[in-house]
Amino acid sequence: MTLQSFRNTFAGNPLDRVSERRSDPEWVAGRLADADSLAVAIWNGKPLVESDGSGGVRIAYFPAELAKELSGGEERLLFLGMWREQAVFALDIEGSADPAEGPLRGVGAFEDLRAISLRLVPADAAILATAKQMFEWRRRHRFCASCGQPSDAVDGGWKRRCRACGVEHFPRTDPVVIMLPYFGDRCMVGRGASWPEGRYSALAGFLEPGETIEEACARELYEEAGLRTVRVHYHSTQPWPYPSSLMIGLLAEVADDQAAPDQTELSEVRWFTREEARALLDGEIADATAPGQMAIAHQLLRAWVDGGNPGD
Repeated sequence: MTLQSFRNTFAGNPLDRVSERRSDPEWVAGRLADADSLAVAIWNGKPLVESDGSGGVRIAYFPAELAKELSGGEERLLFLGMWREQAVFALDIEGSADPAEGPLRGVGAFEDLRAISLRLVPADAAILATAKQMFEWRRRHRFCASCGQPSDAVDGGWKRRCRACGVEHFPRTDPVVIMLPYFGDRCMVGRGASWPEGRYSALAGFLEPGETIEEACARELYEEAGLRTVRVHYHSTQPWPYPSSLMIGLLAEVADDQAAPDQTELSEVRWFTREEARALLDGEIADATAPGQMAIAHQLLRAWVDGGNPGD
């Protein structure tokens, strides 16, 4: 589904998930056996891609029938959705042997998704992120959280059902608030102690049970930097398959600029004027590096630089 809104990297999956059909195992099996159906492969979290001939890369598709053959069963298969009349599946592969040197020789090469994300067309990046996130969920939820017994993949891989107690488990997405605080004509970014020297980004934290998005934003800013939040403005969201988060991008007006990093989440904070922030994004600050373009933190900083303070 395509929506007319700001779109971050990994958003905008063009496939129709046809959730009303994937609960029918015979229908899914029919799509898997269809000679026109395609598959993508993920090996140890890395997608199979090929050169697009112009410096970028694209998904290296192969017949879904081969994915079925290599999968050994439904556990390693995922029905991603339909592209018009064509079904698309994903195959999860683990192990030390590179399948591109074995059963998938000549199809493509396995590459780190984060490293190639900006070389993919947005639709391909979104499809691969969906497959990666779903397989990460499968890896972490092989056993029933209710009784501890093994669970099986059903509904084309979008649900797990316990063999013993029958409890059904659904894919988990963890909401994360990520915010750029600003005061007057300056915004603030921070860095963690383990980050590369000079690397700065927006502040972020997981949404806790019983919190609104605004409350989580205010809590995180106070906990990490001692800042009191005045107003919160929504910008956009980003699926983040590391391993399974939804980044909720915000711009947050704060009461003052007296930030104090907590030395746990943040080791340092730094304020930038609008012109300084623009220079940071353009790579013109010698001792500071902005978040990369694939990250929603980059887009928050760009939005504040280009659009000013929300509500002004």
